[in-house]
Amino acid sequence: MGDVVNLKRFRKRTEREQSAKQADANRARFGRTKSERVLDEKRSKRGNDLLDQHRIDGEDAS
Repeated sequence: MGDVVNLKRFRKRTEREQSAKQADANRARFGRTKSERVLDEKRSKRGNDLLDQHRIDGEDAS
C-alpha cells in the first residue's frame, strides 16, 4: 500500500506555491522605485529620438 496523502494539505501547498510565483512576477513587474521608472522613460525617449533623427523623409525615401 502507498502512503496516505491528505488532499487538503496538497491543495493548499500548491495554491501557496502558485501564489508565491505570482508574487515574484509582480515584484519583477511593479517593484521599481520612481527614480528607476523615470530613468527607463528617459532612456526609451532618448532612444526613440535618436532613431527619429536617422529617419529619411522625402520623395526618394522609398
